[in-house]
Amino acid sequence: MAKVIGLGGVFFHCADVDATRDWYKRVLGLEIDDYGGSSFAHADSAALYPQGARTIWAPFKAGSDYFKPSGADFMLNLMVDDFDGMLDRLKAEGVAMEGEPMIESYGKFAWVMDPDGRKLELWQPVEPAAEE
Repeated sequence: MAKVIGLGGVFFHCADVDATRDWYKRVLGLEIDDYGGSSFAHADSAALYPQGARTIWAPFKAGSDYFKPSGADFMLNLMVDDFDGMLDRLKAEGVAMEGEPMIESYGKFAWVMDPDGRKLELWQPVEPAAEE
């Protein structure tokens, strides 16, 4: 039976597309391609985190505070390869954090706002211990 096997893309409006692309490139290190976007190969994240890398699809109840202070009805979770290095990069760029970074059993998390007011969750997965 046919079923969805993954997230194929995220597409969104911006007040200033060039400024948004520049911010994501400069601040977060995204490589912008000739089409003006960025492509993430699943193999790249799986090579770093064979068990921990995944894409989460999760509806939230309307009115949830989790996306605040953004007024958008969605939040982007972006996987990073070096959490501490990313925090240093954000600090160097003068990007304010939304709350304090957190460390959970399944990864490290930090939150920032992009130039269009969307909340971004930055996540470095933790590779689960091998089962015995």
